This record gives sequence, structure tokens and C-alpha cells, in this order.
Amino acid sequence: MRLLVFGKTGQVARELQRLAPDANFLGRDEADLMNPAACAAAIAASGAQAIINAAAWTAVDKAESEEAAATVVNGDAPAAMARAAADRGLPFLHISTDYVFDGSGEQPFTPDHPTAPLGAYGRSKLAGERGVSAAGGNALILRTSWVVSAHGANFVKTMLRLGAERESLRVVADQIGGPTPASAIAEALLAAANAMVAGVPGGTHHFAGGPETSWADFARAIMAEAGLPCRIEDIPTTDYPTPAKRPLNSRLDCSAFTKAFGIQCPDWRQGLTAIVKELRP
Repeated sequence: MRLLVFGKTGQVARELQRLAPDANFLGRDEADLMNPAACAAAIAASGAQAIINAAAWTAVDKAESEEAAATVVNGDAPAAMARAAADRGLPFLHISTDYVFDGSGEQPFTPDHPTAPLGAYGRSKLAGERGVSAAGGNALILRTSWVVSAHGANFVKTMLRLGAERESLRVVADQIGGPTPASAIAEALLAAANAMVAGVPGGTHHFAGGPETSWADFARAIMAEAGLPCRIEDIPTTDYPTPAKRPLNSRLDCSAFTKAFGIQCPDWRQGLTAIVKELRP
């Protein structure tokens, strides 16, 4: 399969490079998502059989003060990519987020649950979802949550750094979700891309790690895996204010994705073991 991937340095893009080194990866210097027309032109010139968008604006707090720019990157660019892919009959796979929901309740969100983002980042990602869906081609919108890996900036790397420096850390305990290894997302995207090339329809789906946990309990698991004695103190979200409001409930129901593509969602505990081993061999 001739694959075109937008993104080079992000967590999922790095894992895609491991799994599909022969794919064509476009970084910001080759396809800047602030220029949606250039992204569409890259698809037109690619000769690819499938397109994956693994690039995004992921600075959640910064989006609150730069929503227009975030919306171009997360909204306008994916929409332009999806239209270019649809015009050529190419499958288009796009990563979205649990932040399109309001985080209310305690039940896992299904793909058809009404969206109601709490902040600018979620609104920008929802704009992308709507643009991709409106393009009319065979597109997969894959919502995920709490992405972690040995690359880039993420919760596991932050906890390992701080846990090695401090005796204790205060971590939010009332936000519940599923940590998702970027490696598992990459594997799922490649499998889904192959299926879509063969004619399987895309749609909007969820893919997140299990079992559900809190950030505080996830932090404890990280310390235990790394053999760090750092103690984790539970705190409520109200004790850790941020510019962007975080959803309290990030649980995602992934059963429809498993049924459609035969892909099981990952156990984050196994992914954590692999990440810590890579970072602390």
C-alpha cells in the first residue's frame, strides 16, 4: 500500500515510521497545516493509495488564546485533505479526540453521542471532524484519548522526569479515561487503512486504552513500573487550574471500532511497560 502521512515528529507519526518506513511522511516544511491548500496539493501530487493525517495542533491550553490558528490546523486543513482524498477516491484517516465531548457523567461515550466541547481545542477538533465528514469520501475519524509514548511531550515522560526529582507529586484524581499508547494507534490506523483500501467503509469510531483509570492512578502505575519511590497525592481538578477546562469523563466506548475492523483496543499497562523500557533501558 502506497501511504501518505501528514506528520513526522508527533507521537503517532513517529510510531507509524517504525511500522511503515516506506510510507511518505510530510513534515511542516513540506506540508504546513496552516496552509490547507498546500496540504490538498500534496495529496494530489502523491500517487498514494491512502492518506493518514497524524499532524495536529495539540497544545490544549495555548489554543484558548490562539483559537483561530488552532482551527486552521485542526479544522480547515483536515477538511481540505479530506476533500482532496475524496476527489481521488482515496481513503482518508484522521485522528480526533475525546475533547469533542463535555466530559459529563460516568458512562463511556459512544461515537454517536452528542458533541459539546468545553474549550477551543475541542472546538477546533470538532471543526475538523465536521469538515472531514462533509467531504463525502471514505473517511475514518478515530477519536482517542490520553496519548502516550517514548516520544514528544506526554504524561508518562513528565511523570518519569518529576518522579526522579521529587519525593511526592500532587496529581488530579477526578479525571477518568483511558491512556492510549501511540504505538497501538499507529497499528490500528495501518490495519484500518488496508481494510479501507479493500473497500471497508470508515466512519466515526473510538480507540482508547483500557482499563479506565485516573491520572493519579496512572501516575502510580508509572512510578511502580519505573521503580521510583515518588508518592502520588490525589487532588481534585479544582486544585490544578489550567487555561483550558479538561473533561472529567474521558471514557470512550470502542466496541463499534472492534466490530467494524476487528481491531481490539489496547491494554495501556502493557504499553506502559514498553514505553518505560524504551526510556529507561
